[in-house]
Amino acid sequence: MSYEQILFEVSDGVALITFNRPEQMNTWTAVMASELWDAMRRCDEDDDIRAVVITGAGTRAFCAGADLGRGGGTFAGRESREGGEPERAGTEPRSRLMPHEISKPVIAAINGHAVGVGITYPMLADIRIVAENAKISFAFVRRGVLPELASHVTVARVAGLSNAAELLLTGKTIKGKEAAALGIASRALPQEEVLPAAMEIARDIAANTAPASVAVAKRFLWEGVHTSVPDMMKKEGNVFAWLGNQPDAREGVMSFVEKRAPNWTLHAGDVPEDLFES
Repeated sequence: MSYEQILFEVSDGVALITFNRPEQMNTWTAVMASELWDAMRRCDEDDDIRAVVITGAGTRAFCAGADLGRGGGTFAGRESREGGEPERAGTEPRSRLMPHEISKPVIAAINGHAVGVGITYPMLADIRIVAENAKISFAFVRRGVLPELASHVTVARVAGLSNAAELLLTGKTIKGKEAAALGIASRALPQEEVLPAAMEIARDIAANTAPASVAVAKRFLWEGVHTSVPDMMKKEGNVFAWLGNQPDAREGVMSFVEKRAPNWTLHAGDVPEDLFES
Protein backbone atom coordinates (compact mmCIF):
# COMPACT_ATOMS: atom_id res chain seq x y z
CA MET A 1 0.00 0.00 0.00
CA SER A 2 1.27 3.47 -0.86
CA TYR A 3 0.71 6.29 1.58
CA GLU A 4 0.09 10.02 1.12
CA GLN A 5 1.09 11.44 4.50
CA ILE A 6 3.41 8.90 6.08
CA LEU A 7 6.50 7.03 4.94
CA PHE A 8 6.86 3.33 5.69
CA GLU A 9 10.04 1.33 5.29
CA VAL A 10 11.44 -1.87 6.76
CA SER A 11 15.10 -2.76 7.21
CA ASP A 12 16.80 -5.42 9.36
CA GLY A 13 13.57 -6.28 11.16
CA VAL A 14 12.75 -2.65 12.03
CA ALA A 15 9.82 -0.71 10.58
CA LEU A 16 10.33 3.05 10.37
CA ILE A 17 7.13 5.11 10.16
CA THR A 18 7.59 8.81 9.42
CA PHE A 19 4.96 11.54 9.65
CA ASN A 20 5.51 13.12 6.24
CA ARG A 21 4.02 16.61 6.14
CA PRO A 22 7.16 18.61 6.97
CA GLU A 23 5.90 21.86 5.43
CA GLN A 24 2.86 21.66 7.74
CA MET A 25 5.01 20.62 10.74
CA ASN A 26 3.60 17.09 10.35
CA THR A 27 0.20 18.17 11.65
CA TRP A 28 -2.34 15.41 12.08
CA THR A 29 -5.15 14.75 9.61
CA ALA A 30 -7.80 12.09 9.05
CA VAL A 31 -5.69 10.72 6.20
CA MET A 32 -2.63 10.44 8.43
CA ALA A 33 -4.65 8.71 11.16
CA SER A 34 -6.03 6.16 8.69
CA GLU A 35 -2.59 5.48 7.25
CA LEU A 36 -1.09 5.04 10.71
CA TRP A 37 -3.76 2.49 11.63
CA ASP A 38 -2.95 0.56 8.48
CA ALA A 39 0.80 0.74 9.08
CA MET A 40 0.39 -0.45 12.67
CA ARG A 41 -1.64 -3.43 11.50
CA ARG A 42 1.04 -4.30 8.95
CA CYS A 43 3.67 -4.17 11.69
CA ASP A 44 1.58 -6.35 13.98
CA GLU A 45 0.89 -9.01 11.35
CA ASP A 46 4.34 -9.24 9.75
CA ASP A 47 6.53 -11.69 11.69
CA ASP A 48 9.63 -10.27 10.00
CA ILE A 49 9.04 -6.92 11.71
CA ARG A 50 10.41 -7.07 15.24
CA ALA A 51 10.28 -3.41 16.33
CA VAL A 52 8.75 -0.14 15.16
CA VAL A 53 10.14 3.40 15.23
CA ILE A 54 7.93 6.46 14.67
CA THR A 55 9.41 9.87 13.85
CA GLY A 56 8.65 13.10 11.97
CA ALA A 57 9.99 14.38 8.67
CA GLY A 58 12.05 17.56 8.65
CA THR A 59 13.76 19.34 11.52
CA ARG A 60 10.97 21.47 12.99
CA ALA A 61 8.40 19.09 14.40
CA PHE A 62 7.62 15.52 15.27
CA CYS A 63 3.92 16.40 15.05
CA ALA A 64 2.58 19.86 15.89
CA GLY A 65 -0.92 18.64 16.72
CA ALA A 66 -4.13 18.60 14.70
CA ASP A 67 -4.24 20.38 11.36
CA LEU A 68 -6.28 23.52 12.12
CA GLY A 69 -7.26 24.11 8.52
CA ARG A 70 -10.93 23.66 9.36
CA GLY A 71 -10.75 26.63 11.69
CA GLY A 72 -13.37 26.66 14.42
CA GLY A 73 -14.77 23.36 13.16
CA THR A 74 -11.49 21.49 13.63
CA PHE A 75 -12.78 19.38 16.50
CA ALA A 76 -16.45 19.20 15.49
CA GLY A 77 -18.44 16.40 13.92
CA ARG A 78 -17.12 13.22 15.46
CA GLU A 79 -18.24 10.83 18.17
CA SER A 80 -14.79 9.70 19.23
CA ARG A 81 -11.23 10.97 18.84
CA GLU A 82 -9.45 7.60 18.63
CA GLY A 83 -6.65 9.16 16.64
CA GLY A 84 -7.41 12.85 16.66
CA GLU A 85 -9.50 13.41 13.52
CA PRO A 86 -13.02 13.00 12.11
CA GLU A 87 -14.22 9.66 10.80
CA ARG A 88 -12.99 8.58 7.40
CA ALA A 89 -14.36 5.89 5.11
CA GLY A 90 -12.64 2.57 5.73
CA THR A 91 -11.62 3.35 9.31
CA GLU A 92 -14.16 1.22 11.10
CA PRO A 93 -13.27 0.52 14.76
CA ARG A 94 -11.78 -2.93 14.10
CA SER A 95 -9.17 -1.35 11.80
CA ARG A 96 -7.89 1.07 14.44
CA LEU A 97 -4.75 -0.31 15.98
CA MET A 98 -2.79 1.90 18.35
CA PRO A 99 0.91 1.56 19.26
CA HIS A 100 0.21 -0.03 22.64
CA GLU A 101 -2.03 -2.65 21.05
CA ILE A 102 0.47 -4.24 18.66
CA SER A 103 2.73 -7.09 19.75
CA LYS A 104 5.97 -5.39 18.69
CA PRO A 105 7.79 -2.71 20.71
CA VAL A 106 7.09 0.81 19.45
CA ILE A 107 9.68 3.53 19.96
CA ALA A 108 8.77 7.18 19.42
CA ALA A 109 11.70 9.26 18.17
CA ILE A 110 10.31 12.71 19.03
CA ASN A 111 12.73 14.71 16.93
CA GLY A 112 10.94 18.05 17.18
CA HIS A 113 7.94 19.86 18.59
CA ALA A 114 5.13 17.62 19.82
CA VAL A 115 1.79 19.28 20.59
CA GLY A 116 -1.68 17.89 21.31
CA VAL A 117 -2.13 14.56 19.54
CA GLY A 118 1.54 14.94 18.61
CA ILE A 119 2.36 14.00 22.20
CA THR A 120 -0.68 11.93 23.26
CA TYR A 121 -0.14 9.50 20.36
CA PRO A 122 3.50 8.75 21.27
CA MET A 123 2.42 8.37 24.90
CA LEU A 124 0.93 5.08 23.64
CA ALA A 125 4.37 3.98 22.44
CA ASP A 126 6.50 1.81 24.70
CA ILE A 127 9.64 3.98 24.66
CA ARG A 128 10.02 7.69 23.93
CA ILE A 129 13.22 9.57 23.11
CA VAL A 130 12.89 13.33 22.73
CA ALA A 131 14.97 16.17 21.32
CA GLU A 132 16.30 18.36 24.13
CA ASN A 133 14.89 21.59 22.68
CA ALA A 134 11.60 20.19 21.38
CA LYS A 135 8.52 22.01 22.63
CA ILE A 136 6.04 19.63 24.28
CA SER A 137 2.48 20.65 25.09
CA PHE A 138 -0.74 18.84 25.97
CA ALA A 139 -2.51 21.92 24.68
CA PHE A 140 -6.09 20.64 24.53
CA VAL A 141 -7.59 22.77 27.30
CA ARG A 142 -6.20 25.83 25.50
CA ARG A 143 -8.24 24.82 22.44
CA GLY A 144 -11.50 24.19 24.28
CA VAL A 145 -11.32 20.39 24.16
CA LEU A 146 -9.98 17.56 26.31
CA PRO A 147 -6.70 15.61 26.47
CA GLU A 148 -7.36 12.26 24.77
CA LEU A 149 -5.91 8.86 23.82
CA ALA A 150 -5.89 7.84 27.51
CA SER A 151 -3.43 10.61 28.37
CA HIS A 152 -5.13 11.01 31.76
CA VAL A 153 -3.79 7.52 32.50
CA THR A 154 -0.48 7.43 30.65
CA VAL A 155 0.81 10.83 31.75
CA ALA A 156 -0.20 10.27 35.37
CA ARG A 157 1.47 6.86 35.36
CA VAL A 158 4.83 8.07 34.09
CA ALA A 159 4.96 11.56 35.62
CA GLY A 160 2.82 11.23 38.75
CA LEU A 161 -0.60 12.74 39.44
CA SER A 162 0.56 16.23 40.42
CA ASN A 163 2.87 16.63 37.44
CA ALA A 164 0.22 15.22 35.12
CA ALA A 165 -2.33 17.67 36.50
CA GLU A 166 0.00 20.59 35.86
CA LEU A 167 0.62 19.48 32.28
CA LEU A 168 -2.94 18.49 31.36
CA LEU A 169 -4.87 21.19 33.24
CA THR A 170 -2.71 24.10 32.07
CA GLY A 171 -1.71 22.92 28.62
CA LYS A 172 1.61 24.67 29.22
CA THR A 173 4.69 24.13 27.06
CA ILE A 174 7.80 22.40 28.34
CA LYS A 175 11.07 21.50 26.63
CA GLY A 176 12.33 18.01 25.90
CA LYS A 177 14.83 18.07 28.77
CA GLU A 178 12.04 18.73 31.26
CA ALA A 179 9.86 16.06 29.65
CA ALA A 180 12.60 13.51 30.22
CA ALA A 181 13.09 14.69 33.81
CA LEU A 182 9.37 14.14 34.42
CA GLY A 183 9.44 10.66 32.87
CA ILE A 184 7.42 11.65 29.80
CA ALA A 185 10.42 10.41 27.79
CA SER A 186 13.15 8.00 28.82
CA ARG A 187 15.86 10.38 27.64
CA ALA A 188 16.46 13.74 25.96
CA LEU A 189 19.17 14.06 23.35
CA PRO A 190 20.40 16.60 20.80
CA GLN A 191 17.96 16.57 17.90
CA GLU A 192 20.31 14.88 15.44
CA GLU A 193 20.85 11.98 17.87
CA VAL A 194 17.19 11.16 18.53
CA LEU A 195 16.40 8.96 15.53
CA PRO A 196 19.76 7.12 15.56
CA ALA A 197 19.28 6.31 19.25
CA ALA A 198 15.75 5.00 18.63
CA MET A 199 16.95 2.90 15.70
CA GLU A 200 19.77 1.47 17.82
CA ILE A 201 17.28 0.28 20.43
CA ALA A 202 14.98 -1.15 17.75
CA ARG A 203 17.81 -3.02 16.01
CA ASP A 204 19.01 -4.44 19.32
CA ILE A 205 15.50 -5.78 19.94
CA ALA A 206 15.31 -7.20 16.41
CA ALA A 207 18.69 -8.91 16.64
CA ASN A 208 18.85 -10.17 20.20
CA THR A 209 15.42 -10.74 21.75
CA ALA A 210 12.88 -13.54 21.42
CA PRO A 211 9.72 -12.39 19.59
CA ALA A 212 7.25 -14.28 21.78
CA SER A 213 8.96 -13.22 24.99
CA VAL A 214 8.94 -9.56 23.97
CA ALA A 215 5.29 -9.73 22.89
CA VAL A 216 4.23 -11.14 26.25
CA ALA A 217 6.38 -8.70 28.22
CA LYS A 218 4.85 -5.77 26.32
CA ARG A 219 1.34 -7.08 26.87
CA PHE A 220 1.94 -7.45 30.59
CA LEU A 221 3.46 -3.98 30.87
CA TRP A 222 0.28 -2.43 29.50
CA GLU A 223 -2.04 -4.78 31.40
CA GLY A 224 -0.14 -3.76 34.52
CA VAL A 225 -1.87 -0.37 34.30
CA HIS A 226 -5.00 -2.02 35.71
CA THR A 227 -3.76 -5.34 37.19
CA SER A 228 -2.98 -6.07 40.84
CA VAL A 229 0.39 -7.47 41.89
CA PRO A 230 -0.99 -10.92 42.82
CA ASP A 231 -2.92 -11.19 39.56
CA MET A 232 0.13 -10.18 37.54
CA MET A 233 2.32 -12.70 39.32
CA LYS A 234 -0.15 -15.42 38.40
CA LYS A 235 -0.27 -14.33 34.76
CA GLU A 236 3.53 -14.19 34.60
CA GLY A 237 3.83 -17.62 36.20
CA ASN A 238 1.50 -19.25 33.70
CA VAL A 239 3.32 -17.90 30.66
CA PHE A 240 6.81 -18.33 32.15
CA ALA A 241 6.11 -22.03 32.73
CA TRP A 242 4.94 -22.45 29.14
CA LEU A 243 7.84 -20.51 27.60
CA GLY A 244 10.34 -22.43 29.72
CA ASN A 245 9.36 -25.63 27.92
CA GLN A 246 9.61 -24.16 24.41
CA PRO A 247 12.61 -24.32 22.04
CA ASP A 248 13.33 -20.60 22.44
CA ALA A 249 14.16 -21.05 26.13
CA ARG A 250 16.84 -23.59 25.26
CA GLU A 251 18.03 -21.49 22.34
CA GLY A 252 18.34 -18.38 24.51
CA VAL A 253 20.63 -20.18 26.94
CA MET A 254 22.68 -22.09 24.37
CA SER A 255 23.26 -19.08 22.10
CA PHE A 256 24.53 -17.17 25.14
CA VAL A 257 26.80 -20.01 26.25
CA GLU A 258 28.07 -20.62 22.72
CA LYS A 259 28.52 -16.89 22.08
CA ARG A 260 26.49 -16.81 18.86
CA ALA A 261 23.40 -15.07 17.52
CA PRO A 262 20.13 -16.73 18.62
CA ASN A 263 17.84 -18.48 16.15
CA TRP A 264 14.32 -17.98 17.50
CA THR A 265 11.45 -20.17 16.26
CA LEU A 266 8.43 -18.81 18.14
CA HIS A 267 6.49 -15.82 16.82
CA ALA A 268 4.63 -13.13 18.73
CA GLY A 269 1.25 -14.80 18.26
CA ASP A 270 2.30 -18.34 19.20
CA VAL A 271 1.60 -18.09 22.94
CA PRO A 272 -1.78 -19.73 23.66
CA GLU A 273 -4.39 -17.19 24.68
CA ASP A 274 -5.76 -19.36 27.48
CA LEU A 275 -2.47 -18.90 29.38
CA PHE A 276 -3.44 -15.27 29.98
CA GLU A 277 -6.66 -16.16 31.77
CA SER A 278 -6.41 -15.61 35.51
